Amino acid sequence: MKTQRLTSLGLGLLTLTVLPLAAACGSEKDSGGSPTVGTGSGTADVTGVHWTVDDLTVDGKKSDAPASAWLKIAKNGEVNGNLGCNGFGAKATVDGDEIALGQFLSTDMACASMGFENTLTKALKDGTLTAKSTESAKNAQQLTLTTKTGDTIHLTEEKAAALYGTKWTITTLGAAGDGSGDGDSAAVSPLPSGADAYLVLDQKKGTVSGKAGCNNVSADATVSDGTITFGSPSTTRRMCDGSLMEAEKTLLGLFDGKATYKIDHRSMTLTSADGTTVSATAAD
Repeated sequence: MKTQRLTSLGLGLLTLTVLPLAAACGSEKDSGGSPTVGTGSGTADVTGVHWTVDDLTVDGKKSDAPASAWLKIAKNGEVNGNLGCNGFGAKATVDGDEIALGQFLSTDMACASMGFENTLTKALKDGTLTAKSTESAKNAQQLTLTTKTGDTIHLTEEKAAALYGTKWTITTLGAAGDGSGDGDSAAVSPLPSGADAYLVLDQKKGTVSGKAGCNNVSADATVSDGTITFGSPSTTRRMCDGSLMEAEKTLLGLFDGKATYKIDHRSMTLTSADGTTVSATAAD
């Protein structure tokens, strides 16, 4: 499964934003439902789905997409995602199984390899796209976008990570402030090189376990109404490099207290009452 993602899909996929059907055809009335595209046996809602771009076939040549390529069409018709290097946002109209390209905006980063992104952008700007939704053998929704010249873009639904049972790899930490007022919270920073930090919540046992940067850690954990109450941590007693131990000290600031959590697809943020902040991503 492809993981999350850098900044950018660029010009093309922006156009995949879906607007109500009324916007696509002035003579039709918006039914108030979500836009759908046809399949072999009916229709499927393409909004609210995190679509991973699998590959692109242009002039008979297939190219696999970079892991960073994805898009999501919100219920309100807003689209965002990544073309492989550059992030994007856009809007579009849907009329039956046709997606009409609209305006788009993207970032303007130069990456080591821009070939796939440039080709994808061109394909998406080739005119109206024909969309077909199917279901894979693993019950994952798949989407094929076909240009007027016959080029195809294949995408697969990527499910959001579950709170329980997922290995949440820590990516950034922010230490609690000193309670003096403005500027209490320290700047958020990535983990130092060599740090091994992750958490796994076990619903049945009511516990959390993992690594805190250097040492193993475990504690009771109770989830309720968007918060996690962490018990006193039990850790091993290994000594590591000073930067690792400092990161571990910050992460352990989550324990012996309550933290709010928020999951956005495959990313999670944890914020304790004293200001300790932790960002994590779901491991494959």
